[in-house]
Amino acid sequence: MKKAAWKAACRQDCLPHERLKPRRARMESRSMSHERETFHIPSTRPRYTIKPMSLLDVLLGHPLSTREEHGQRLALAAGVAVFGLDALSSAAYGPEAALTVLRPLGELGVAYIVPLSAGIIALLTIVYFSYRQTIEAYPAGGGSFTVARENLGNFPGLLAGAALMIDYILNVAVGISAGVGALVSALPFLQPHILALCLGILVLITLINLRGLREAGLIFLAPTYLFVGSLTVMIVIGAIKTLLAGGAPSPVVAPPGFAPVTAAVGWWLMLKAFASGCTALTGVEAVSNGVLAFQEPAVKTARRTLAVIIAILIALLGGIAWLAKVYHIGATDPGDPGYQSMLSQLLGAVAGRGPFYFVSITAIVLVLVFSANTSFADFPRLCNIISETGYLPRSFGTRGRRLVYSMGILVLAGVAGLLLFVFGGVTDRLIPLFAIGAFLAFTLSQAGMVVHWMREGGPHARNSMIVNGVGALATGLTLIVILCAKFLEGAWITMLLMPLLLGTMISIRKHYKKVGEQVQEAFAFDPGKPNPPMIVLPVQGWNKITDKALRFSLNLSADVRAVHIECPESEAVVKKWQVQVARPARESGLQEPELVVLPSPYRFVVGTIVNYALDLASKNPGRIIAVVIPELVETRWYHYLLHNQRASLLKALLLVKGNEQVVVINVPWYLQQ
Repeated sequence: MKKAAWKAACRQDCLPHERLKPRRARMESRSMSHERETFHIPSTRPRYTIKPMSLLDVLLGHPLSTREEHGQRLALAAGVAVFGLDALSSAAYGPEAALTVLRPLGELGVAYIVPLSAGIIALLTIVYFSYRQTIEAYPAGGGSFTVARENLGNFPGLLAGAALMIDYILNVAVGISAGVGALVSALPFLQPHILALCLGILVLITLINLRGLREAGLIFLAPTYLFVGSLTVMIVIGAIKTLLAGGAPSPVVAPPGFAPVTAAVGWWLMLKAFASGCTALTGVEAVSNGVLAFQEPAVKTARRTLAVIIAILIALLGGIAWLAKVYHIGATDPGDPGYQSMLSQLLGAVAGRGPFYFVSITAIVLVLVFSANTSFADFPRLCNIISETGYLPRSFGTRGRRLVYSMGILVLAGVAGLLLFVFGGVTDRLIPLFAIGAFLAFTLSQAGMVVHWMREGGPHARNSMIVNGVGALATGLTLIVILCAKFLEGAWITMLLMPLLLGTMISIRKHYKKVGEQVQEAFAFDPGKPNPPMIVLPVQGWNKITDKALRFSLNLSADVRAVHIECPESEAVVKKWQVQVARPARESGLQEPELVVLPSPYRFVVGTIVNYALDLASKNPGRIIAVVIPELVETRWYHYLLHNQRASLLKALLLVKGNEQVVVINVPWYLQQ
């Protein structure tokens, strides 16, 4: 056995062509190989050189093949980091958003944070069970858009898709601005640079997501679990201190004082606080949108991931609300120089401003900032699914070098950056716009699931229908509350954006339909008689570039018109043409290319050539007019700044002003380095 294994190893060590040789020949070959090494004769073995990495490889990583897609799927731990950051991070700003609304009540407002959080947790539980069923019923993903479109109709599906798109865009802006807000509360000297920090972080997250889903998950893994661990430790320490102090612990660092009482308790104020606190539910739908991103069995992994995310979020929301009441933590004005986030106050009150405080604040900042990654994971997937139906540009369905939908990532980053710039990077100004899209999508999705179970039937359909029906009712009522409470504070902007986005999507679909009707018409191919095109060749002077373009043109057709725009050098060009082109053509028995000199008193070069080609097309309705454009190709991009770009402009104008008769052909001339 050992001898056989040794022989096999020897065979593996040989070159492929050597394996066919007998033993004696192989030995002679090895001897010759040794001689080659002695006399430094180059070996016949191929040499592999390592190419230096390009800047694009450094920033985005090397390209991934389509076969590597399975290796990019996420397990439970990474799935929580990628798809759960949005939901988990809302524990940092959801309760604070509710407390901000209660500021006019002074210290009394803190007493209402626990019952408000209890209502939000109950709603969160309902939504969880609803989306758990959605994942199983629609394992291909698509979430609210797919469910609503297949069960309620095309328009409700588009409405859900538009709502989710707006929600994802706002999530990026809110998450990054909330993270920077937490950072500024710990390091107040950074306050003048809030917007610059927000935009810089947005660029960083965009680059990370362009590197691929799995790599983004690995990067966000440590901050996610550090955040969860830090807040869990804070809640445990706070609970122990509260129990030891008989329910009235003394804060290590006293929180700022409360604002003066300027309002009385009323149902309208409570509804507004509840509406703001419901931002804690945003991101719950992310897992149902990206089921196919999980490892097999995808449905089982996705449902487990959703369960872990919801369980952690409920524990954090409940613990934070209870400690805020016990330690008398209120919200401060985000626009004030002395602003402190709610979690910053709570950490200081529970554990002081030691190493644990700064580790926790760092984790909070990172998770709030990286919570935007949920949108970067889901928004491109949603746009891809919508683009397959023809309601978004098909470029959203193109995957980039790292198997991600690059167009969706770049569009999301651009629109979110614009929002951050307009609102100055302040979270509180963006919160009123935030939850509407999410709850509209929730409602449509759960209503669609009710119709789904009515159609499917089965032993468990009735129970499932009740769960989704309760979910639709609860989220629908919450949506009405949010609309009423936040309409004047900026929710009207979302209501304005929704019809604009819907109108755009419908227009795109109409365009694709129109193009399809014209292009895909049935026709019978009739080769007919050969009818070579009429060639229009722009000529500035006689050189190697023109020579190559002319030779190519004569291969296409004998009917060539070289077009020259009149200038002071035109007489010399005509003489050169007669000597170097016309005479050799006549002597070879070829049809002589015609040189057409066009007057242009105002030196309009490109426009004159375009008009000539179009006039030629109108006078020859049965002929194809092929405009052959010679073009210089530089070795460095910055060299193009040294040349005019008439060739590019001519192509653009011919495509814009041309018709079916006019064809544009490029003949490149490549410069040597």
